[in-house]
Amino acid sequence: MAKERRGADIVIEVLQTEGVELVFGVPGGAIMEVYDALFDSDIVHILARHEQGAGHMAEGYASASGKVGVAFSTSGPGATNLVTAIADAYMDSRPVVFITGQVPTGLIGNDAFQEVDIVGITRPITKHNFLVKSVEELPLRLRQAFYIARTGRPGPVVVDIPKDVTQQRSTVDIPSDREVMESLPGYKPHYEGNIQQIKKAVELIVAAQRPVLYVGGGAVYADAQKELIELAEMLQIPVTTTTQGKGAFPETHPLSLQMLGMHGTYYANMAVYHSDLLIAVGARFDDRVTGKIDEFAPEAKIIHIDIDPASISKTINVDVPIVGDAKIILRKLIAELKKRKVKVLYPTQRKKWLEQIEYWKKNYPLSYDWSDEVIKPQYVVEEIYRQSKGEAI
Repeated sequence: MAKERRGADIVIEVLQTEGVELVFGVPGGAIMEVYDALFDSDIVHILARHEQGAGHMAEGYASASGKVGVAFSTSGPGATNLVTAIADAYMDSRPVVFITGQVPTGLIGNDAFQEVDIVGITRPITKHNFLVKSVEELPLRLRQAFYIARTGRPGPVVVDIPKDVTQQRSTVDIPSDREVMESLPGYKPHYEGNIQQIKKAVELIVAAQRPVLYVGGGAVYADAQKELIELAEMLQIPVTTTTQGKGAFPETHPLSLQMLGMHGTYYANMAVYHSDLLIAVGARFDDRVTGKIDEFAPEAKIIHIDIDPASISKTINVDVPIVGDAKIILRKLIAELKKRKVKVLYPTQRKKWLEQIEYWKKNYPLSYDWSDEVIKPQYVVEEIYRQSKGEAI
């Protein structure tokens, strides 16, 4: 059994167990005990000027590092200031744990000073959220929050901790990974993908003459860059990405169509419109991508690979849904294609497809008007790319 310590000390102990090195936040009365405990730890705290900023910082950290971001705020207005960042993390699938202070448990529901039902407010914009009611349940709830945030489709989790819970003392142990998973029997993300669905996808890929890989942020989170390049090069399939999918496939690659949708390239949109097979990997068919639903890829069969079953056929009806981790499924897809001895040699119609795309690229490139008097942002980005030799983040 662990030694007796304050709830606030347990919060920091769990963060250290989860490997947290950096947190973002703004202190306040209801979470002051946690800040007091943070002072004696090795965790670095970044003081924001506003809680919304702290939340966005935690999102950016999660995106850049691949770790779970953490943001702190106090109760009431401190917690409500996080709402925009929480909603943004939910929409963009960012794994962030938001830890908010709350008024003491005995005052909850009494309209106490700086009391807000942040659990109720954030329920529609979180993967899950918790109101911790005792110090004994505190370590489990925090570890569950991290597990839920980073597994399956990543997303934000709010843990609301009343001030008296951070002050209470307990000898409660920190639960193990196994204990955390066993405590969530209804939460079982699928990773492997159904092999029969993968075989159906292979049949469509083999038959396709004008295929396009449509890649979203899920491929980035799954670290599926290597598999995407292998599949694209193996079958000479052009690749377009969403905003969140940038980085999943090198945009300097000959098969890259860059971004699609209303802010995308002409050739990406033309390729998708005229395709006969769309292979969606970790993308959610956002309205900025699809435009008019009935005019989006009208001739294409659609394969949709996504770890979130709720995202499949939510907007666009698909022909072959495959639920699971993008990296794992792409590996299995490549293995099945190799079993079929599918080669890079493609028929004349497929060659015409790539030639058509090259025509669009050459005749309708991204461009801007040069001026000696005004420095345009496109020029700045290009110059940063040149100066950094493509290594800028």
